[in-house]
Amino acid sequence: ARVQVTLEHKCEQGVYRYHTTKNRRNTTDRLELKKYSPVTKQHEIFKEIK
Repeated sequence: ARVQVTLEHKCEQGVYRYHTTKNRRNTTDRLELKKYSPVTKQHEIFKEIK
């Protein structure tokens, strides 16, 4: 079963979020993906929040 998750990156300049899905059977722990952050204009680590 795929569930919607929110990936968030926080820094001094602000907060940016991505929305994606993950398969809970295959990925039981929280996602951590390296994605582009327009706030810092570079690739950052985005961590899964609720």
